[in-house]
Amino acid sequence: MRKAKLFDNMFILLLAFIPALMAGCLNTLGTLEIKGKVTDEMTGTGIPRKNIIVHGLVYTNDKMEHVEVGQFSTQDSGCFSYSFTKVKDARYYDFSMVGDSNYVYMNRTLGLMELEQNAKFLSFTLSKLVDLTIKIYRKSKSPARDTLRMIWESDEVYGLSLFPHKIYNFGGTTDPVGLTSGDDLMWVGGKVNSTVTTKVFADKKTEISWELFRNGRRKEFTDTITCRRDFANTVYFAY
Repeated sequence: MRKAKLFDNMFILLLAFIPALMAGCLNTLGTLEIKGKVTDEMTGTGIPRKNIIVHGLVYTNDKMEHVEVGQFSTQDSGCFSYSFTKVKDARYYDFSMVGDSNYVYMNRTLGLMELEQNAKFLSFTLSKLVDLTIKIYRKSKSPARDTLRMIWESDEVYGLSLFPHKIYNFGGTTDPVGLTSGDDLMWVGGKVNSTVTTKVFADKKTEISWELFRNGRRKEFTDTITCRRDFANTVYFAY
């Protein structure tokens, strides 16, 4: 009796599994062998151990659905070779290069026809990130309190969305300093002495803007720099 019951349970599980298996078969359409290279956009050198995630884009009920079809990594030379199963009805595929402290996240959408024509010669370029340190010091003794706001853009990309930042405050303990106000950074008080560290694009223009609210008036200051790779890039602002 126990064996019969066990057999019945296994038969039920098998019946439940078959439709899912058939659905999976219907959603795929052959395989595609791809080869290529991921390089630094400025130097052209290969980027090793870069993780890449591939999604098929399928329209379902007038909505775009991302179906993951696989992921792989580049070799030490920056080259890659990968075979993935094509998704039925997916005319486009997203190739997402995972971001890290050296290179920013990048997504590139390729049509299936383009993929099939250039399957063995794919090429992706990434933008290098470098360290940027911004040092802020309030040297004025009057008025007792004022407000400073700061934002930055690198290659026209908003800085706070490009890479996480850290604030190190060395001002007086009685003053609230280093406040994050959502769209920018803000310091309120009379004893501001702070350092902000972040990352921006290498060898591209970065624009840092400050707004100072003092005695009911607003003043603007802008500094445009080009941060070099393999250098300590530091900007000073005293007010």
